[in-house]
Amino acid sequence: MTELTFTRTPATRLPDAEREAVLADPGFGKRFTDHMISIVWDREQGWHDAEVLPYGPIPMDPASSVLHYGQEIFEGLKAYRHPNGDIVTFRPEANAQRLNESAARLALPELPVELFVQAIRELVTVDADWVPSGHDQSLYLRPFMIADESFLGVRAAERARFMVIASPAGPYFTGGVKPVSIWLSGEHARAGRGGTGAAKCGGNYASSLLPTRIAAQHGCAQVLFTDSATEDTIDELGGMNLFLVHRDGRLVTPELNGNILDGITRKSLIRLAQDRGLTVEERKVTVGEWRAGAADGSITEAFACGTAAVITPIGQLKSEQGVLVDFGDRAPGELTMSLRDELTGIQFGTVADRFGWVERIVTAEG
Repeated sequence: MTELTFTRTPATRLPDAEREAVLADPGFGKRFTDHMISIVWDREQGWHDAEVLPYGPIPMDPASSVLHYGQEIFEGLKAYRHPNGDIVTFRPEANAQRLNESAARLALPELPVELFVQAIRELVTVDADWVPSGHDQSLYLRPFMIADESFLGVRAAERARFMVIASPAGPYFTGGVKPVSIWLSGEHARAGRGGTGAAKCGGNYASSLLPTRIAAQHGCAQVLFTDSATEDTIDELGGMNLFLVHRDGRLVTPELNGNILDGITRKSLIRLAQDRGLTVEERKVTVGEWRAGAADGSITEAFACGTAAVITPIGQLKSEQGVLVDFGDRAPGELTMSLRDELTGIQFGTVADRFGWVERIVTAEG
């Protein structure tokens, strides 16, 4: 692929004092940086018109196919400021590859991996001042692709746009990492066989919103979905993968069966655990197995993982039948927190990156 030249339209920068106030308490997904990336695709020209633009609204025809047929995919990754001031990202090529897997399923054009990484680099470089340096703070990056051809008719669009926006993010756990309760969804499913469960597309998340609201009504922070064909085989949470830890140190996580997103954090934790000499089993896991293991003490920990929170320790599993699993004061578990500390240490530059996962974008010297 011929490398595209990104044209730049400088944004009106937020005053330094106002930006620093945002970075002091950024929250998550509430404020956005000065710029955004846009690259256009159509069937005749391929990818073209690569731009760094001021962040703001984008023109959208009411007949744009994304509004009617849901052709949309996205990714999530972060940029981190290391103790020496350098700014890095974590495994961006893996996100690029997964974006293309989602694109293939949603009949969208694939984006060359090097162009995805270049777009991330362009945005982080121009908005480097937005990368915070506080404890557990990062710059959350949201690449996404939409079909924006204007037509009504059920077919794949012949025009699309890839964009990247960024938002400074504080620690996911403002009061420290604490065990959460999760809700077993009995009535609603996230995905079905042959569907889009393995793609990172908006429709999967839209279908999780009602069950997540129900979970919140029962005091739960996340919802757990099972395979609709079995109603007992675990798929994943609304936006996170699941791991169970056995007393002998084995980790078990649901296999990628077409319903489950191939999480970058999941993939990284499997590698970290194996590097420690631990056994990781990717296989069918059932709610019944989890309940029985927690009851007899053979399953001692459980956690969910994803880009936003990295690792979320699970304290309880609830359902309409009551509390199914309760780890009590055993949560968070020792291995859960050890893996979290190692992974975040690699990301934030306090633990050596022996896997080559960290990609430097901006050096402190400029």
